[in-house]
Amino acid sequence: MGDLIAIVLPVFLVIGAGYVAVWRGLFSDSGVEGLMNFTQRFAIPCLLFMGIATLDLGQNFDWRLLVSFYTGSTVCFFAGLFGARLFFGRSWPDSVAIGFCGLFANTVLLGLPIMERAYGADALGPNFAIIALHAAFCFLLGITTMEIVRADSGSPARLINTVGRAMFRNPLMIGVALGFVVNLTGLPMPGVLTEAINLMIRAALPAALFGLGGVLYRYKPEGDAKVIAFVCVLSLVLHPAIAFGMGSAVTDLSAEQLRSAVITAAMAPGVNAYLFANMYGTARRVAASAVLIGTALTVLTASAWLAILP
Repeated sequence: MGDLIAIVLPVFLVIGAGYVAVWRGLFSDSGVEGLMNFTQRFAIPCLLFMGIATLDLGQNFDWRLLVSFYTGSTVCFFAGLFGARLFFGRSWPDSVAIGFCGLFANTVLLGLPIMERAYGADALGPNFAIIALHAAFCFLLGITTMEIVRADSGSPARLINTVGRAMFRNPLMIGVALGFVVNLTGLPMPGVLTEAINLMIRAALPAALFGLGGVLYRYKPEGDAKVIAFVCVLSLVLHPAIAFGMGSAVTDLSAEQLRSAVITAAMAPGVNAYLFANMYGTARRVAASAVLIGTALTVLTASAWLAILP
């Protein structure tokens, strides 16, 4: 178990360094904003672009992998939604935001570095296949459900417009879409451009992890302890358990695919879970605290899932 924690711990030490730097005033809040803007708008889209552009689609885009992962995502979304409504008495909009926390795993900032440290960069192909659909799937399901329960969409056309604008203005979605364009068309990329993109990529994950630590400093866990614990169980236990069960007993994934599906599913809620709650002004404290506490707990739960996997 100690060796497994040694694989996971460096990722969280970088996050912790960002947290402490902001806490002690060594790194300003505006600096965190700038760093996260750089990573989320430029560096990580470059990472996703190159990952998809060079991905062997025939080998990695396996419907069994996607079904194994996204069945768990969907179950956790509706379990969070109805659990928050029935067991905790939250309003429907609050319940959708809480369900979104169980839906949106931190596939990039946590999933990729943990997978790379555990199994090497060559093992990331199935991860990129999952990530390619992740933002689109989660925002499509989350925003559509929220607009329905709020009854603000007015008409199907307006609902489609709202969902489309939210997804296609997302830099991560743009990076994925451009990667598919290059991959499917075989468009050659100049070597100078490839080198420039690779420079951005090398900065992406360490800068994003450090910035994530700074962002998490803002989110003080206050109240709603039972709801937050409920979200953490969905994200860290139920989602990977479903992915493991589906992948090993139903869809018969290879060992490599099973690792990617389970480890990616075992990640804490991503910062986008808070951004979604903030966008609608609902369950913000639950979302923020679930991101913070779930991220801290991932160092233990990810190590446990690494021990279980073949």
